[in-house]
Amino acid sequence: MLAGCADMAGIGSHAKLRDADSLGFTAAVPSNGTATLNPSEGVDPRWWTAFGDAQLNTLIDQAVEGNPNLQVARARLARAQASVDVIGAADKPQLNGQFDANRTKFSKNYIYPSPLGGSIQEIGTLQLNGSWELDFFGKNRTALDASIGSANAAAADEQASRVMLAANVARGYFQWARLTGQLAVAQRTLAQRDETLKLVRDRVSAGLDTRLELRQSEGGLPEARQQIESLNEQIALAQHALDALVAKPNVTQSLVPPSLDSVKAIALRSNIPVDLLGRRADIAAARWRVEAATSDVANARTQFYPNINLTAFAGFQSIGFSNLVKSGSQQWGVGPAIRLPIFEGGRLRANLRGKASDLDAAIETYNATVIDAVRDVADQVASAQSITRQQTEQRNAEVAAEGAYDIAVQRYRAGLGNYLQVLTAETTVLAQRRLAVDLAARALDTQVSLARALGGGYQPPVNTASAAIN
Repeated sequence: MLAGCADMAGIGSHAKLRDADSLGFTAAVPSNGTATLNPSEGVDPRWWTAFGDAQLNTLIDQAVEGNPNLQVARARLARAQASVDVIGAADKPQLNGQFDANRTKFSKNYIYPSPLGGSIQEIGTLQLNGSWELDFFGKNRTALDASIGSANAAAADEQASRVMLAANVARGYFQWARLTGQLAVAQRTLAQRDETLKLVRDRVSAGLDTRLELRQSEGGLPEARQQIESLNEQIALAQHALDALVAKPNVTQSLVPPSLDSVKAIALRSNIPVDLLGRRADIAAARWRVEAATSDVANARTQFYPNINLTAFAGFQSIGFSNLVKSGSQQWGVGPAIRLPIFEGGRLRANLRGKASDLDAAIETYNATVIDAVRDVADQVASAQSITRQQTEQRNAEVAAEGAYDIAVQRYRAGLGNYLQVLTAETTVLAQRRLAVDLAARALDTQVSLARALGGGYQPPVNTASAAIN
């Protein structure tokens, strides 16, 4: 009967988990940097403290404590953990009490003889009911395993939200620092152009220049002031974004504007172990969802087998409340209850196909998450290497541009050069100063992104299976 009426043959998952070999690497991702990360320990859970900025540390601590989105993730975790307790209770004996009290009129023309038929009586029931489902085929066990997998995935999601929040706060803080650095460049430019304007005015007064050079020089001041105003606007928006992440309006108003020069850079390890990818919370969550989906498939298979329960009751039942607790009103019963699916219209097979498809989707989601993690780390490492090389070339270019500008101003002051040469040299030196600020900010931003890409200090709970890449 089991084989003919509840057949589960031919239904299963076809997706396969990707391992390190199938991803094209076996040992480590080269970074050509300086060793700082310990491969056995991974990323420090408070990696942002390595930047040495007390304000940043405070902002991230406040964000982790009060950000609403992180609180939502924690609430989902609590809900998933409660579901584990609910499902786990199904495997234990159940006992409940019952008390019914009814006033009933019995039909005179039904099965009840006189004097009961046609009379109005009070009926009472007072008893205990118990049941225990014998999980011979693992239905409750697999349901519990699926729930535990979902709870572990929710825990990893909560940690992933924490890592992402810390990274976003750090990136927002360094964006604020970048804009502050650009503002300093713009203010320096304004002061420089003001000095140049004085020189042009002196030369015009001496008849050495025309009003054309004077108008050109005067036009540079409002342009510099406009840039300062634009940067002030961007700084205000960056502060508002940080306030929102920290969930404390105007919290940045009491802080000192950050400086890129005061932030310590985090060096990179020469080789980044692939094992660190397994410490990413999103990979751990995806792997736990595979475990949960696998248990769901196993649970769907148990639906094809009988349910066996032991049931029992004991108590009192009587007509007339005055007789309810008398010895003659006692009743009890005990025995097994067996339920076996025979003809169910294909419902069980359809349910199993659906769970198998869910497992395929969970496996492919995990594979995609791992592939994206590899790309993410490789991108950050490549950017960090490139930015280091760009900074070296930029410093050389800036030194040359500053020298050319000084020479152009000196030649113009001595009457050996024209104002166009000064403007050309100034344009080059300003571009290099702005680029220096941008590259310094990008270097810090990339270090934050690499710390996030390597898991951001996520540590799977001791009582859970490892979510590392096989």
